[in-house]
Amino acid sequence: MLRGLRLSQPFLQRSSVPVNSFNRLRVVNHVKSGISHRCKSTEKVLAYPGEKSVFDDKLEFHSTKEILPTYRIMNEDGIIINSEEDPKLDRDTVVKMYRHMVSLNAMDNVLYDVQRQGRISFYMTNYGEEATHLGSAAALKPEDTIFAQYREAGVFLWRGFSLDDFMNQCQSNSLDYGKGRQMPVHYGSRRLNIQTISSPLATQIPQATGSAYAQKMTKSGNCTVCYFGEGAASEGDFHAAINFAATLETPSIFFCRNNRWAISTPSTEQYRGDGIAGRGVSYGLKTIRVDGNDIFAVYNATKAARKIAVEDNQPVMIEAMTYRVSHHSTSDDSTRYRTLSEIEQWKIKHDPVKRLYNYLLSKGWWSEEMETTSRTEARKEVLSALKRAEAQKKPSPDECFNDVYDELTPQLIQQRQEMREHVKKYPQNYPIDQHLV
Repeated sequence: MLRGLRLSQPFLQRSSVPVNSFNRLRVVNHVKSGISHRCKSTEKVLAYPGEKSVFDDKLEFHSTKEILPTYRIMNEDGIIINSEEDPKLDRDTVVKMYRHMVSLNAMDNVLYDVQRQGRISFYMTNYGEEATHLGSAAALKPEDTIFAQYREAGVFLWRGFSLDDFMNQCQSNSLDYGKGRQMPVHYGSRRLNIQTISSPLATQIPQATGSAYAQKMTKSGNCTVCYFGEGAASEGDFHAAINFAATLETPSIFFCRNNRWAISTPSTEQYRGDGIAGRGVSYGLKTIRVDGNDIFAVYNATKAARKIAVEDNQPVMIEAMTYRVSHHSTSDDSTRYRTLSEIEQWKIKHDPVKRLYNYLLSKGWWSEEMETTSRTEARKEVLSALKRAEAQKKPSPDECFNDVYDELTPQLIQQRQEMREHVKKYPQNYPIDQHLV
């Protein structure tokens, strides 16, 4: 198993290649651009700080030409195309994966409509990217630290974040772990080792590198997994974080969901070269590109990446090729910048949920009757959790001033008093009866 799964190595294997063999090497340039010279002398290799370079007397500018392959073991019809790569997960595990996909779809459907009804302020769906969430989360250990972006709800589900937890956060009620201070979909759980999501793109990537470095220093035996989109990889934080991880040799897994769209910016306008995987190789990370709609390929890649990160203290880059079927958020209309035919093609041909459904049918582990029952029950469970969350009171307004410092400062005490007086003066504008006091 996993024999066909290959992680691309950095530019040169400096320690393993004898000097006298450099002239016979065909160096695949995923990385470097520049000019080198072969001097007619006895010296054939110049040892630059941190690397070795073969002398060349031909003037030539180099560019990325070879494209990393995309690892896949299950096709669009749910058929395993390489039995040796089949992770051979048991029935309970695969059914659990699928049920979480169904629950995720039900939650997206309900909360998108709820936002349109004005019952929550904002929402982001996960349609089309379910396999990237559940395939990767299933391959991790509960002790591994996760830094998510804002479209990894399936990772939370797998870890044990309940539907009540999702609804409480989106309602910003008194049971919300974030005490009602964040906008919807910014989940977090200390109990589940998942850091709270933040809106600014890519800020979690250097934080994740720091977390992994701490794990290395304390010999925790765990790794840190950082999720982000290809749009976040256009931020400067991405480059700084990846370089730190490479040079500090941290137990990091950088999981890029390349879903083709950074809000309205297509990937074709974001980069040249070989995508995000090409950047991983260029920074010296072991790297793999996977079919993000093949849940088993994602599982295998993440499992192998975790082994490298934990056992070798080496960072790994995974680029999962997928597609954002939904609008970016409830504030977006994606039909203004992409065609309906493009969306429908991905929904029909590349749906990761349908792919796993077909696999389950072929194994005799699922049926049409189970499908109907599962989807009906999932929707009922989401609606019940939503009803419970809406019945809870909001946090006390005083929570605005707590946790800023260890103790309230005189300035915060004064501001809290001014807020209380303002609310008391204009009760018609502040439904204080809906809040804890």
